[in-house]
Amino acid sequence: MSERPDIADPVVNPDGRQSPTAAAVQRGTGRMLLSAGFTSISELSLANGRRADLIAINARGEIWIVEIKSSPADYLSDHKWHDYMAYCDRFYFAIPPEMDPGLIDETAGLMIADAWGAEIVREASEAKLSGARRKAVTLLLARSASLRLQTTIDPNANGIEIF
Repeated sequence: MSERPDIADPVVNPDGRQSPTAAAVQRGTGRMLLSAGFTSISELSLANGRRADLIAINARGEIWIVEIKSSPADYLSDHKWHDYMAYCDRFYFAIPPEMDPGLIDETAGLMIADAWGAEIVREASEAKLSGARRKAVTLLLARSASLRLQTTIDPNANGIEIF
């Protein structure tokens, strides 16, 4: 039988790129998105070269992007977040409970999250994607999620050239 992560520590951070706070916010936000009917993947590179912290899609094809900010310094040093808006119907920030929500630009949606869940405290305005952009983002999501699943089955699959 394989070892399980300690259930007292709910955050599993296999690649070590995130702080424990950011990993907790990501996990809780992903849980909330799932309960709202969205499936999500993390760290998706978009066509403009930006990498979305979380991108989610529901059964109707609505696409949300969530940018995770783990501290005031993390938020204040980010000048690229507007670049994500062209790739989603709604854009949110997700922050930990101890962070001041008053720091976050009011033109974006806002979620407060910990490792166990998240709550939308400010709805994001809706800006529907064009049909062509929606198709491109949906295909990117599907192909990226499929490749990630394939590499869990075959860790060397990532080196295979895809046509």
